Amino acid sequence: MPTAPRSLRLAATAAGLLLASSMTITAHAAPVPTPAPVAPAATRAAADWSAPLSTQGRYIVDSRGNRFRLKAANWDGAQGSYNGSGSVDDPANHHAGQNAHDIPLGLDRVPIARLLSDFRELGVNTIRLPFSNELVHRTTPVPDAAVTANPQLRGKTPLQVYDAVVDALSQAGFAVILNNHTNTSRWCCGIDGNERWNSSQSTQAWADDWVFMARRYANVPGVVGADLYNEVRRDILDDPNWGLGDAHDWYAAAQTAGDRILTEANPKLLIVIEGINWTGLPVDGLPHGRPQLTPARTLSHTLVDSHKLVYSAHFYGYTGPRHSGATGIGETHDARYQDLSRDELNAALTDEAFFVEESGRHYTAPVWISEFGAGAGETNPATRAWFGNITDYFTDHDADFAYWPLVGFDGHDDWALLRYDEGGRRSGLLDSGDWRAPAWRHLMDTPGKTGPVPTAAVWKMLNTDHGDAVESLRVRNTGDWDSGAYKAACPDGLRLAGLSHTGGRGLCTDAGAAGLRAADGAQSVVKDERFVSGGDWASGYTKLQCPSGAFLIGYGLRGERVSSALCAPGRSALAGSGRTVWFDRSDNRPPDGAGGADGAGGEFAEGAYKGQCAVNEYAAGIAFTTRLGARQGPAALLCRTLP
Repeated sequence: MPTAPRSLRLAATAAGLLLASSMTITAHAAPVPTPAPVAPAATRAAADWSAPLSTQGRYIVDSRGNRFRLKAANWDGAQGSYNGSGSVDDPANHHAGQNAHDIPLGLDRVPIARLLSDFRELGVNTIRLPFSNELVHRTTPVPDAAVTANPQLRGKTPLQVYDAVVDALSQAGFAVILNNHTNTSRWCCGIDGNERWNSSQSTQAWADDWVFMARRYANVPGVVGADLYNEVRRDILDDPNWGLGDAHDWYAAAQTAGDRILTEANPKLLIVIEGINWTGLPVDGLPHGRPQLTPARTLSHTLVDSHKLVYSAHFYGYTGPRHSGATGIGETHDARYQDLSRDELNAALTDEAFFVEESGRHYTAPVWISEFGAGAGETNPATRAWFGNITDYFTDHDADFAYWPLVGFDGHDDWALLRYDEGGRRSGLLDSGDWRAPAWRHLMDTPGKTGPVPTAAVWKMLNTDHGDAVESLRVRNTGDWDSGAYKAACPDGLRLAGLSHTGGRGLCTDAGAAGLRAADGAQSVVKDERFVSGGDWASGYTKLQCPSGAFLIGYGLRGERVSSALCAPGRSALAGSGRTVWFDRSDNRPPDGAGGADGAGGEFAEGAYKGQCAVNEYAAGIAFTTRLGARQGPAALLCRTLP
């Protein structure tokens, strides 16, 4: 989240860097919230989409398979507005002098039905709705003054007000993406106790809250997504990381929360995972920067549902690829995004985020820029040019986006698209003279892809770096199939296509044969050579081969050594000619189909030798050696032609 005061906060953050229990809640299904007044029929969203949403390659699609582009804005407030010092009751101690009372801004000034009508007039179809973990547990009702224009909300807690807002948005036809923005109800994003998902609470408590929230709105059709955490960043001493397996591992925490939401709360939700917003000390000569989504190139997420992952990133003109956004103390000589030329900005956007939309890779997913924005009173030519350039990029790339913020108080937050005075009178982007309006209208009105989205082959990585990677619900339901081993299994509907010689990585796909598994077939755990047939396809090596008519969906490892192969029966006869794909001394992968050296699926095991069956093949066996002193990881795959 931005605004001019944020630069001051970042400077204070940098200064802090240089100098240097949350109540639990039992997750349970809540009653459907009391409906709030619905917007008049004339302002309701057109019935041009149908929940739930899912993904198809780089696109988000609705239940009919039609493209649904997130044209969104952030309705903030429920994440907290307190700046952290002075009396919490004094509006001067809140962001931009706006005391949100931990509920969405504007409910004291405008009836909710009119707010939703104004949102529709802007053209947005989706609302990113931030909340704090503190809000989930707070039991004190909001003051009556916080809901003056909506008296039906008097006496309600912040969470109950949030309920009413969610329900009203859904009834008015908006898609709603819940966003866990902060741990505490304090304005983000400096050294404020909200740096990580577990800065002010445990990872367990954070994930439990997500299960609670996802269950709470499971029966509200407009709630389509869970945006797991906002702007994960460094605190005074520690960086977040992507895959190290420690308490600061955002990759692992997001994986855990995403799978828990889908398996324990609401399997229909999109799971939105934002990249890492900042690491290092903002000092010239020391390592620092904004990783965003770059780590996903070599380590991406595989959820239990292969069509629910959306990646996210934030871009503001006053920040940069290696610039924190600070002025004064903590300001480095790195370029801000607004200092970049149009071509340089486009390259940065692609490199830090939009590469994810490349088709046929293990990281392929929709990218949602869930925050960007600029102030209506901005006079800096560089900022104005940046705003035009980035909205042009979004337009040209048919991108999903969300502006920050949607609602503000007149005379306080000029970044808001819509501002309201104490009498409820509106000003902002819909008025003549707002310099942002032409770029906004270009972004909103330029036609993008619509209608049915063709089915795209899925490629997903399996990662056993720090534990199991069993992403098949059918396999999970069978219990521990190789006790004591690190186990990996492809999500339901996918088959194993590739393995690394070291490192325990795997690659799954449905390319060439979606739904290959028999509907009622039981899995087979293979730990010896009893099913080897058709000749010695890896002489001198131990071979774990699937039974006749079955294919590989998973594997087990004890240390580096292969301990098991997990097989599933095909829905039809699986025979086909076979070949041995060796990869213990070099990579052995098919071309990517476009003449490139990198095989389909992309780099799924950086730094390790990899073997992979072709798109028209399935894997039916794993070979490895037990020779003394040799690496005992996978050395060869038996690949057979699909029927």
